[in-house]
Amino acid sequence: MAEAANGATQAPENVPQLSSLAQYTKDFSFENPNAPRSLTPQPQSPNIAIQVQVNAKPLSETDFEVELALEGRAGEAPNVMFNFELTYGGVFRIQNVPQENVHPVVMIECPRLLFPFARQIIADAVRNGGFPPLYIDPIDFVALYQQRVAEGQQNQPMVS
Repeated sequence: MAEAANGATQAPENVPQLSSLAQYTKDFSFENPNAPRSLTPQPQSPNIAIQVQVNAKPLSETDFEVELALEGRAGEAPNVMFNFELTYGGVFRIQNVPQENVHPVVMIECPRLLFPFARQIIADAVRNGGFPPLYIDPIDFVALYQQRVAEGQQNQPMVS
């Protein structure tokens, strides 16, 4: 760190930086299609299925919009207890990161920063729907990224 004239320390200009400029709920839906029947004691715990998707697009040379999409359902048709869809977004600024590392930073680190907030939105909605809160287990965004690369989907529109 360099020391400024007033004694404050400043980061060197070439240090890699990841800044969260904004976070927001882009789209959200919670359904309790079989209420009040679904709120009665059930003979067994429901099967809970969750799908995760990460999407990103450039807004400028350094700014990216990242969307974390979470979809989930408890129970099987016709006895679905609840289902939800959440797209939680953020705008991130990435500076002084080598170009070959930008894509992994956007697709791993940015959703990792968004996840706790999306997780809480879902937990609160499930609780407000009359059920115990659903705390989604932490997601391994590195493994998700590696799987996506292995499937040949690594070329997001942001890497042009």
